[in-house]
Amino acid sequence: MESVQEIVARLNQAGLKITPQRVAVMQSLLKMKNHPTADDLFAEVANTIPGLSPTTIYNTLDVFVKNGLVKRVKTDADVMRYDAITEHHHHLYCADSDRMEDYFDPELDRLLAEYFERKKIKGFSVNDIRLQLMGNFD
Repeated sequence: MESVQEIVARLNQAGLKITPQRVAVMQSLLKMKNHPTADDLFAEVANTIPGLSPTTIYNTLDVFVKNGLVKRVKTDADVMRYDAITEHHHHLYCADSDRMEDYFDPELDRLLAEYFERKKIKGFSVNDIRLQLMGNFD
């Protein structure tokens, strides 16, 4: 988990004003690692910042997404979750347990990039490929 100083540096690098709410939301995102929902984050952050509103969480997440600090990940059940890992990766998702895990595989990334480079989809340019693999965890 990143220290408060590293989180502040991350926010500064994105050109964002440093607020206790932003630091707390980022800390919670990094700590939880389970791709939490905004409601999950509110429950976590409200423990440390009394009087916090759910709107503050949603607004903070929107700012983080807009500035590339966080990515949105939608589940099969149309639930919006948030991921603080911005390095290229995919997700393993189990609808039965609603569990989501990060999946890093450079070989898969290379194969997909080569495949779509070969296919050359007419009128479409591939900028990014992120898979969500659905299955069951043992």
